[in-house]
Order: sequence, then structure tokens, then C-alpha cells
Amino acid sequence: MNFLLIFLHIIVCFALIIIVLLQSGKGAEMGASFGASGSQSVFGAGGGSSFMSKLTTYAAVIFMLTSLSLAFISGKGGGGSIMSGAKAPKAKAAPMGGMPLQQPAAPAAPGKTAVPAVPAAPAAPAAPAAPAQK
Repeated sequence: MNFLLIFLHIIVCFALIIIVLLQSGKGAEMGASFGASGSQSVFGAGGGSSFMSKLTTYAAVIFMLTSLSLAFISGKGGGGSIMSGAKAPKAKAAPMGGMPLQQPAAPAAPGKTAVPAVPAAPAAPAAPAAPAQK
């Protein structure tokens, strides 16, 4: 059935293209109003335009029906996913570097500036030790 719909759709596509290209433009009606072989046409004086417009309408309706049918059939496939058999990744305790994550420092209170801690200086230099006597 799918092949039949695709075949019908392609045939209607080409038919719609040909029908639209065969239609006369809006400027061709001026020649027909002055009697330029209007009564000698195959479909009569004004019948050609109505016949071609009806044919275009029918071809467009068939085109839309086949388009909707093909879209419905192609979207009706299996609802499976290629990822259905995959396992969920495990949560890692530490990032790749192996170092534990650090929490960001809390922001200082408004209006107060944080003063970095200065290490204390040594009280006095150490006196050199006396050499050991024998």
C-alpha cells in the first residue's frame, strides 16, 4: 500500500506541474475579448479556463490527501528508541582530576570589605648554636 501511495503521489505531482503550466495567464483574456479564436477552442469560448481550474483543484486535493496519508503512515512506525537498551551513567564522586569539589566562599556582608589574614612575623631571629666541643 505504501508503494501505491508513493507512486500515486509522484504521478499527481507531475500532473499538477503540467496542469499549472498549461493554464493561460491573466493577460490572455484580452485577446479572447476581441474575438481571437475564442469560439474555436476545444472547450468553447470560456470553458477552457473553468475546466483547467477544476482540474487544478482536483489534482491539488489528491496531492494533499496523498501527502497527509504518507505522513501518517511514515509517522506510525515503532516508538522504540536506539537508546532504550543503554544504561544510565553512574554519578561521579569527584571530578576527573581526583580533587574533591570545593564550595564557593560565602559573599561578604554589604558595606564590609574582607581583609586577608596576614601571617605573623617571627619574634626574633634564632641565635646560632654553639659548636659542640670535644
